[in-house]
Amino acid sequence: MATHYLDFEKPIADLEAKIAELSALSESAGSFDAEIAGLRRKADQLRRKTYAGLDPWMKTQVARHPQRPHFVDYVQGLFTDWNELHGDRQFGDDQAILGGLARFRGRPVVVMGHEKGHDTDTRLRHNFGMARPEGYRKAVRLMDMAEQFGLPVLTFVDTAGAYPGLGAEERGQAEAIARSTERGLTLGVPSIATITGEGGSGGAIAIAAASRVLMLEHSIYSVISPEGAAGILWRDGARARDAAMAMKITGPDLIQLKIVDRLIDEPVGGAHTERAAAIATVGDVLAEELKTFDGLTPQQIRKARADRFYAIGALA
Repeated sequence: MATHYLDFEKPIADLEAKIAELSALSESAGSFDAEIAGLRRKADQLRRKTYAGLDPWMKTQVARHPQRPHFVDYVQGLFTDWNELHGDRQFGDDQAILGGLARFRGRPVVVMGHEKGHDTDTRLRHNFGMARPEGYRKAVRLMDMAEQFGLPVLTFVDTAGAYPGLGAEERGQAEAIARSTERGLTLGVPSIATITGEGGSGGAIAIAAASRVLMLEHSIYSVISPEGAAGILWRDGARARDAAMAMKITGPDLIQLKIVDRLIDEPVGGAHTERAAAIATVGDVLAEELKTFDGLTPQQIRKARADRFYAIGALA
């Protein structure tokens, strides 16, 4: 897969293009090992410097990177005995939210998440991760099952928002999102949500009303997209960067506001640069977080979750 460079990564792309050019010349015109090694060091230093200083708009671009790991990648990398469950038992099977039963390091769990797809065909099939009401009603069905059998719920959030189409609205999009949010808040089993890319509006919170909310270092979590906010505030979607800079949508701000509980480090250059390492890190953090629920009763789990959400926005 060819590397996709973001706009602010152009200097890095230029260096890596020179490395590729010299590597090709080495095969026919002698060795350029010293020059290549120097360029690689320079590219690595530039990447580290760039990613140490990302602003919220840059992080938004990284969160949306097309090569970033998606839900199916986390399922393949972290879970065994994956058994996908389909349908909401009312209308159909939404493919923007996938979910089912699996084992996480030997422990049975319910797992679900947004899937965006990785090419034209899969993006269309999964509706770019924008769920219809059927997806949220499927999420409620899975959470009900988790409660019935005492299984932890692990969710992976990556969506620009719920699908705003006419059919979705006719079938009760707002009600389905509200029901899914409510079910997440009332679960008597541990629930951990991980924001892996975009956490957009109610489409994200519907499966992120969890006991613990984790977030990858270069992900974003917001009530509306920067483009949407710019359209409302200035009637100009081109001012999305201005909106992103003002909205407090990145990890450090969200930790301070008590909206997110923990940040998960990504490889230098983002999760898409070392996908297996990024997924393994998420797995290690999930294992640590699950241990904190050992021995808790359903009542204690519900109370701790309620206390967590009541603390958001509380004045000191």
